[in-house]
Amino acid sequence: MGDSNSFVDGFKGFWAERLSFLENYTRFTKRDTPLPSWSSSDVDEFIASDPVNGPTLKTAREAATFGATGAALGAVSTAAFAWKYSRSPHGTALSFLGGGLFGWTFGQEVANHTMQLYKLDTMAAQVKFMEWWERKSQGRS
Repeated sequence: MGDSNSFVDGFKGFWAERLSFLENYTRFTKRDTPLPSWSSSDVDEFIASDPVNGPTLKTAREAATFGATGAALGAVSTAAFAWKYSRSPHGTALSFLGGGLFGWTFGQEVANHTMQLYKLDTMAAQVKFMEWWERKSQGRS
């Protein structure tokens, strides 16, 4: 049998490689002092000021409404269906959660195809916004 430490190291390495994209955000999430909150007008200002990443960020924000709408529709419809046929509170609650998760996923897929998000680098746009917000909030516009 192999060493259990090598299995754990392999497992950690596997997931570290798969989740390496999260390192793009660590300089914003693991700060000594957190960035201040931003408003929709701040995001709109960034969208107007950056001709490359602004439209991409705007499209990503619009796509999020597809996910939220899908989550709401999925959660309510599956919970109503479960309640109608079972009258089980815990079954209805689980259906609500499951339907919301499925609806969010389905909504994001619809947005991905209709808005062609697969052609855009939305993560780069989000990172550029965070860098812009960091400079702006520190007074270095």
